[in-house]
Amino acid sequence: MSARFHVPQEKVPTLGNRSFLKVGEKFLVLFNIDARFYAIDDSCPHQGASLFSGKLNGQVIQCCAHGLRFDLESGYMVNSNHLKVTSYPVETIGDDVFIVLDLGEKHD
Repeated sequence: MSARFHVPQEKVPTLGNRSFLKVGEKFLVLFNIDARFYAIDDSCPHQGASLFSGKLNGQVIQCCAHGLRFDLESGYMVNSNHLKVTSYPVETIGDDVFIVLDLGEKHD
């Protein structure tokens, strides 16, 4: 089962931008690319570096620490299925944006 986190309107990124979110104990990054939203953990699965300020190329984010690149939709490292950043489905209803999280995780 899952739960939806309602993203505060002031935290919804404008087209081509990203925002940093704290949801319970988790830190997430929400992206708005080509009018589509993507949400991932703000922690590179390699060594935990923040992905928030990584270089963005389309829907691929590059970690600033070691250059690993991850597809925002699947979470997988580009050209590999061995390393993955946690990605979350994002739903929009009108102007409201929701990040879908696993039920059982703590949310604010």
